Amino acid sequence: MNKPKITLELVDRLGKCGCHHGHKIGDCFDFDTQRGELCPMAAHVAFPYVDILRYGGTLPLSKAGDIRFCCPDADVINVFRLKVEQPDE
Repeated sequence: MNKPKITLELVDRLGKCGCHHGHKIGDCFDFDTQRGELCPMAAHVAFPYVDILRYGGTLPLSKAGDIRFCCPDADVINVFRLKVEQPDE
């Protein structure tokens, strides 16, 4: 079973402070090859979502129709969108 490619894109910030790791809206990360560039707190939150998607599970969609999660920093609250690309079989 080939695992899908997962991309995380920073799409919004709900908190009043800038990201302590320096992330900005529009930043994108390939979960497999760029995970080390992602804030560790955001990566920690992303992992269960990625794991669920990689093993055939489903997640609720946001009002925008995509999958989103927030970083746990209450002062920042970066919003990330998960994009899933199924591998060619």
